[in-house]
Amino acid sequence: MSGETMTLARFVAALDFNRLPSEVVERTRLLVMDHVGIALRARHAADLNRSVSAALTALGFTGGQSSVVGDIVGYTPPAAAFYNGNLAHSLDFDDTHARGSIHPSAPIVPAALAAGEMTGASGCDLITAIVAGYETQIRISVALGPTAHYLQGFHPTATCGAFGAAAAAGRLFGLNAEEQSRAFGLVGSQAAGSMQFLADGAWNKPFHTGYAAMNGLIAATLAREGFFGTAQALEGQKGGFLKAYAPDPDPTAVVARLGERYETMEIAVKPYPSCRYGHAAIDALIALRAANDIDFRDVDSVEVGLPRTGWNLIGDPETTKQNPKNYVDGQFSMSFVAAVALREGRMGWDDYANHLGDDETLALCRRVRANVDDRCEAVFPNNMSGVVRVALAGGSSFEEMVVTPKGEPDNFLSTDEMLGKFNTLVAPYLAESQRTLLSDTLLTLNGKTDTKGLLGLTRPLSGDGFKVAQVAG
Repeated sequence: MSGETMTLARFVAALDFNRLPSEVVERTRLLVMDHVGIALRARHAADLNRSVSAALTALGFTGGQSSVVGDIVGYTPPAAAFYNGNLAHSLDFDDTHARGSIHPSAPIVPAALAAGEMTGASGCDLITAIVAGYETQIRISVALGPTAHYLQGFHPTATCGAFGAAAAAGRLFGLNAEEQSRAFGLVGSQAAGSMQFLADGAWNKPFHTGYAAMNGLIAATLAREGFFGTAQALEGQKGGFLKAYAPDPDPTAVVARLGERYETMEIAVKPYPSCRYGHAAIDALIALRAANDIDFRDVDSVEVGLPRTGWNLIGDPETTKQNPKNYVDGQFSMSFVAAVALREGRMGWDDYANHLGDDETLALCRRVRANVDDRCEAVFPNNMSGVVRVALAGGSSFEEMVVTPKGEPDNFLSTDEMLGKFNTLVAPYLAESQRTLLSDTLLTLNGKTDTKGLLGLTRPLSGDGFKVAQVAG
């Protein structure tokens, strides 16, 4: 009987676009569009751009044929995967999976795009590879037990994402099951990602996803060229990933109903650019504000109930969360995003620049307290729920619980809502005609015979000095 690593490798190697359920194809197209829109905004707005661009130039990783979203410079394939992975996660606006407690697209789509450019892949090939990556990454994270993995200091998006990136790249390279297993063996030695960034708002988190994308691409390339990677990368008893990275993993979860149940359909998208654990509470606060005409200046106190895993990330320690210093602090502060939601009736990327230095917002932030709520804990991990209680200075109070936040599979955004998010993200940088061309291309991705020019569509029009590549239909 094959172990989990080989069973998963066989699934990846055999995955066929024509056998994918239509809803999985449709959902993947939407997720890729969301990913590209976020990365394009990040290429212009994220603080890390100067450092990453300068470092890749210094390392000799420019001048290649691979593309970075919104960038005119050509990069080597691993550098493109690395940079795109950083961009995808730098705004913390990218998709999530509740049971896996991870961000699926950020490490996987960049690896697939780089491998797709290397191979001249079709849209169908690209979608198939991304689904292979999603299924790999998500199932491995579920098997670890993400809460326990977090408590050991690991970031599962990074550690499990490296395996997903290797699966996506391996599928595009046409690796057979043995080669894909060897790719998993290689990438298992590179699976890393520390949660220490929460202590000081450092940029490690997007670095994690970029590095995972690059590692997966490199591992799959080495396996394609015959490099011998260890077998049993997941279940091995002498340092296999599951045993080494979690106290009580369930290896069977990696392959349970593999090919029957698609975890891709359980991926959620974010309406707000912050840690997903706070989104149900943001939904609730926006709804209460609108229904009761709440003026933020009248708010005496706010209590937010969360599942424990969420509270660990965005509620504790309270003093730090009530006094964010930079946008990473803000992304992981329930107090800050709650204050913005109450003040503005929304939470968008530009709100970090507008509110992190605003005295009134920060004063409100210090009136928001988060705690572990039994009701939220009872429905976790299937739902990242939140309950809020808003008390006003006049003595009135309001309470609201949101079990399934907007964007979750059971409350997914419509295609029009997804396009609305996409257009809001890219509008400052692309003319309307180009936005339409890009979104139409992404939404009909499986109809494209050659996606090599896809990311060229994310560059400014030729009239602005850049040439727009075309994608074959």
